[in-house]
Amino acid sequence: MSQAWDKSVDVLVVGSGAGGMMAALVASHAGSDALVIEKTAQWGGTSATSGAGIWIPASDQARAAGFEDSTEDAFRYVRALSADNVPDANIRAFVENAAPMLRWLTANTDINYQSFPYPDYHAENPGGSPTGYRTHMPLPMDGRQLGRDVETLRFASPAASLFGYLNWHFDETYILLFRAPRWWLHLAKSLARYWLDLPFRLKSRKDRRLTLGNALAGGLRLALNRRGVPLWLNSPMRELVRENGRIVGAVIEQGGKQIRVEARRGVVLAAGGFDKNQAMRDAHSPLYGKALLSGGVEGNTGDAIRVGTAVGAATMNLQSAWAAPVFHVPGEDRGRLCTIERALPGCLMVNQRGERYLNEAASYHVVGQQMARRQREHGDASPSWFIFDNRYRHRYPVGPLYPLLPKWLHRKAVRDMVHSAPTIAALARRIGVPAETLDASIARFNAGATKGEDPDFQRGQAAYDKLYGDARVAPNPCLAPLEAGPFHAVPIYPGDIGTNGGLLTDGKARVLDEQGAAIPGLYAVGNNAASAMGESYPGAGVTIGPALTFAYLAARDMTGANG
Repeated sequence: MSQAWDKSVDVLVVGSGAGGMMAALVASHAGSDALVIEKTAQWGGTSATSGAGIWIPASDQARAAGFEDSTEDAFRYVRALSADNVPDANIRAFVENAAPMLRWLTANTDINYQSFPYPDYHAENPGGSPTGYRTHMPLPMDGRQLGRDVETLRFASPAASLFGYLNWHFDETYILLFRAPRWWLHLAKSLARYWLDLPFRLKSRKDRRLTLGNALAGGLRLALNRRGVPLWLNSPMRELVRENGRIVGAVIEQGGKQIRVEARRGVVLAAGGFDKNQAMRDAHSPLYGKALLSGGVEGNTGDAIRVGTAVGAATMNLQSAWAAPVFHVPGEDRGRLCTIERALPGCLMVNQRGERYLNEAASYHVVGQQMARRQREHGDASPSWFIFDNRYRHRYPVGPLYPLLPKWLHRKAVRDMVHSAPTIAALARRIGVPAETLDASIARFNAGATKGEDPDFQRGQAAYDKLYGDARVAPNPCLAPLEAGPFHAVPIYPGDIGTNGGLLTDGKARVLDEQGAAIPGLYAVGNNAASAMGESYPGAGVTIGPALTFAYLAARDMTGANG
C-alpha cells in the first residue's frame, strides 16, 4: 500500500552529531537529497561536547608527520582488544576505510585534522603504537561563518572548556596546565577575544572560536549549509515506516504535529546511545548504573535503538559503555570526565576503605571499568576518593577546582565537593575513611613515589601513562609523594561518556535482523550501533573515528557512490 507523505527526500538522517551530519554530507555529494532531524533544541550531539579526537590508522596526516602505519597492524591491535562477538568484517571495514574517509572529509569541508603523537591506550600490545599518530585532532575554526546557526550549536562539555564557556585547543591545554612561559598573556588574550566579541556577546554565551568537538560539528554544519542540506531542530522521530519489508521513511513530531517523511534511499540512525535513559541502563548495563554520572547529553535516551528493535533489528553488547572516572558537581546534569588529573604527580585514588586498588594514570576507560567492577564486587568504589596534597592543589586543576584560585572564590557547589584537613588522619575522619588504612596506603605510595616507582600498580611505566604526566618531574613524570599539608580529597565516581552497545550492523553500517539479514533501507552509526571496539577503548578517538567512517560507508552504500 502506498504511503501519503508530508515530505520526501532520498536520505533521512536521525541525529545531528558528527556521524549524522557526515552521512548527510556524503549523500548530498553523491547527488542525493538529504535531511537531518534533531530531537533537541541544539545541534551537534555528544560530538560537539567532546574532544573530537578521531582514531585513524595509516592516515595521510600521519605519513606526512613521518609515521608509517599499516591497517594490518591496526586490525591486529583492535581485534585482540575487541569483544569476541564483534565480526572481523566490521573491524576491517573501519580500519581499511578510516583513512579514505578522512581524506574525503578534509577535501570536501573546511575541517583540518592534525595527527598527534598521542600513544594508543594499550600501546604495548601487538600492533599498538607507542609513538601515537593514529589519534587526530581538529584545528579551530571561526564560528562566525555559521551565522545564526552558531547560537544553537551545543556547548562544549564543562570538562573541555575553561570556566564553562571558553573554548580551547588540545595544545593550549598544556600551556595553561603547566603554566608555560607567558601563559598568563595567552589566557588574557583568549579572555579578551571572548568578551570583546561584540555585539554578539550581549546576546549569547557561545564562544565563536570553535575548537575540539565544536570545530568538528561546526565544520560539518557549514559544509551542509553550503550544499543546502536542511537540519530540523526540535523534531524527534517517533517511528519508522516499513513497506514490503523495506524501511521507506519515518514519522517525525514537529510543533506537536506528526509529519510523515519519505526516505527513498534509506534512513540513517545516528541519534546517540541511551546514556540518559535510567530504565534502559537498569535493564542492560548495571555495571554502569547511574545516568546522572554519564557525560552524555540529555537527548541520548535510546529512542532510535528502541525504534530500530520495533522493526525487527537485532542488538549487541547493550551492557557496554565508554567507561570513565568522573567528577560530579552538585546540581549539574552530567559527570565531568577526569582525564589528565590522575596522571599528574602528587595524587592518588583510594576506595572507601582507604586502599589503593588501581593504576590511576591508565586510560579513563580502563580506570572507569576497574572502578565499576570494584563497586559491583565490593561496594566501596562509588565514590572513590581522589586525594592530593597542597603542592598539587596549587600546581594543577582538579575538575572544576582551579589552581591559584582560592577555594573561597569558587562557587559553592565546587567548594562543597572539596574536603580539606591539616593531616592525613584528620582528612580520613572528614571523608569517613579508616585513618590507619589511609595513612598506611599513602605511606606505601610515598615510599615508592620518592624513587619514581609504583611496585603495586606500575603507574608511569606505560607510554600512555606518561602522556599526561608532568615532564618536569623526574624520574617518573606521574609520581611524587603527598607530603605538603593541608591535604585534600574530592569524590570521584565510576561513570561513562556514553553507552556503546546498540543495533547490530554489518561492515556497511546496514542494520541486521535477528537472522543476520540486512533490513533494507536502514542504517545505524555512532552509538546507535554496537561498536566495532566491543567493550574496549584502543585509543583516543575510537568513538568518533568509527562514527564518521561508518557514516561515510553507509551514505556511499545507500546512494551507490563510487568516488
